Amino acid sequence: MADLLAEIGKNLADRWLTLLVLPGALFLAVLATARTLGQAHAFDVQRLVHQVSAWAALSTVHSTAALAVILVAVLLGSAAAGVAAQAVGSMIENIWLAAGWRTWPAPLRQIAGRRLRRRQLRWREAQASYQNKRDEAGRALALSRIRSRTPAQQVPLDDLAAAYECLARISREYPGRPMWIGDRIEAVTVRLNREYRLDLATVWPSLWLAMPQDTRADITTSRQSLTTATALAGWGILYLVPGVLWWPALVVAAGTVFAGYRRARIAADAYALILDAAARLHSCDLARQLGIEHTGPLDQDTGWALTRQLQGQPESRIV
Repeated sequence: MADLLAEIGKNLADRWLTLLVLPGALFLAVLATARTLGQAHAFDVQRLVHQVSAWAALSTVHSTAALAVILVAVLLGSAAAGVAAQAVGSMIENIWLAAGWRTWPAPLRQIAGRRLRRRQLRWREAQASYQNKRDEAGRALALSRIRSRTPAQQVPLDDLAAAYECLARISREYPGRPMWIGDRIEAVTVRLNREYRLDLATVWPSLWLAMPQDTRADITTSRQSLTTATALAGWGILYLVPGVLWWPALVVAAGTVFAGYRRARIAADAYALILDAAARLHSCDLARQLGIEHTGPLDQDTGWALTRQLQGQPESRIV
């Protein structure tokens, strides 16, 4: 037990240092640089060196007690900045996922609604283009078979793949949320419901408990990657504060937010894929554990029976 507690304490200390203190110390350094240089001397390195030398020459920082106080103040300030960045990142995550956007305050809800309608319009246009490419590919394939030619020479598969990629960049399913990240995760629920009549929101708590530990660890890691990405975007927003005093910090802020968003898209896609795979692979095991007779792969009958049982519905289907 002592070894376990020691290992847990070590892991917590490592995470505290990595996620809060080191990024927070960098933020404090940028803030001090912004305060020293200002807008008029944005790249005056000599001015910065002179100011740092002046701080180091102060007699009050030469004592051990003063150094200890400064060290504690820097650690606390770094941790506070880290907590603030994670809080901002949490708000950004809620905006990007937008699970409850219809309950947002009126101005935000209206902005989200307009963005969603634009995304839906773009999706319909991209879906029509993709359908046209599919029809063209189908006709070309039929002609190639009639003429006994190699399909690869006749079917425009590259155009079809490009059209689907354009569609997927907007959303894998018909958009229901203002942001791509939220839609990517919501698409898993939509697809499972359409293909298997499986309500993931209903089934997920029981499915989580029925899954192997390794699978749950992979899902947790994937979800944590999304949280880490949004926290990075939170740091970018926080860098707007020194940007008020020192414009190069605005460049850092923009780059950090962009990097956080790109990472969040990648993490959301990976998280959605692993959610979809976990539901398809382990729903049958859950059904058998609940006494639902089933053999073979997941199908609509099993998906609906599982959903209905966990919802406490009667035997007949509720439409």
